[in-house]
Amino acid sequence: MRIVVAPDKFRGSLSAPDVVAFLEAGLRSVDPGLVIDRAPVADGGEGTLDAAVGSGFTRQVVTVTGPTGLPLQAAFAVRGEEAVIEMATASGLAALPDGVPDALRATSRGTGELIAAALAQGCTHIILGIGGSAGTDGGAGLLSGLGARLLDEAGAVLPDGGGALARLAKVDLSGLDPRLASARITLASDVDNALLGATGAAAVFAPQKGAGPADVELLESALMNYSRVLAAEIGAVALTATEAPGSGAAGGVGYAVLAVLGGERRAGIDVVLEFTGMQTRVAGATLVITGEGCLDHQSLGGKAPVGVAQAAARAGVPTIAVCGQSTLTPEELIDAGFDRTYALTDLEPDTDRCMSEPGPLLTRIGALIATRLGDDR
Repeated sequence: MRIVVAPDKFRGSLSAPDVVAFLEAGLRSVDPGLVIDRAPVADGGEGTLDAAVGSGFTRQVVTVTGPTGLPLQAAFAVRGEEAVIEMATASGLAALPDGVPDALRATSRGTGELIAAALAQGCTHIILGIGGSAGTDGGAGLLSGLGARLLDEAGAVLPDGGGALARLAKVDLSGLDPRLASARITLASDVDNALLGATGAAAVFAPQKGAGPADVELLESALMNYSRVLAAEIGAVALTATEAPGSGAAGGVGYAVLAVLGGERRAGIDVVLEFTGMQTRVAGATLVITGEGCLDHQSLGGKAPVGVAQAAARAGVPTIAVCGQSTLTPEELIDAGFDRTYALTDLEPDTDRCMSEPGPLLTRIGALIATRLGDDR
């Protein structure tokens, strides 16, 4: 019997590969002969790199510019001419020194440097998973990391960060990495916010990155100036792209990718299921196990477990969901494609313990699934 174990991370507790490992230990404790296909997944944000490595990509580590300008080690993954980059590894909140936010100066430069590193390895398809960014720079840093120059009125190069874009007078794209011309960039993101306005990058997301009301106002004005200056360089697309769904994602990195690099935005889970070959992997399996930390109504809006369940349903394979806790009704879980659902809170009502010690509970659930395997076929 072959079981595909394809969970997302349990946010704040375990990475997706760790979830796989604990479930596998429980499954094998009952039936050591089971064939386990380890297939960690993500929805385009945190964990996308792990999903790639778990599907045969090779992890590469390079030194890039961190969100506050300090060097850091960041990874990306390569398989043939395809690369997967998780923005948060280079430019995310988790990469901030000591976790201290820098709302006006945090930069996406390191993500551009990761793209350049992938291009240097001969990659022609870049999958960019965005989310958890530390800054609101409209992707200006990303462009700088790829060779662009952002200049003030005197012709001096601006410092990094969204706040400095208020003084932007010219964008020189002549130095952009020429290999971009033959590369395809896929923006893996479920965020559909535009760059500007009441639901834009500054208004909605900058406060999560340490921006106060005055900072938000400055960043909004700076991003507006940035789009106007870019329009002088690349034309009206720089203005129309400010309204494109997803242009406000990751502090506006979506905008730079869509407007300047000609990228295509796709739902994160669709991209991940594609590069993991999930549809092929579930075909002929006995059972698929997926899940995430919390199954709730957000899960129903295109999160990883539902995407996995849909792939399994197309192959006629039953799906079990495993989660820390669920706020969905039994009917909603069945409608989402889960034949059976196990929650850590079913075994341990103390949610703090479920968060701090999820491993043994997942192993127990793995054993339960293996014991009841005949019922779930």
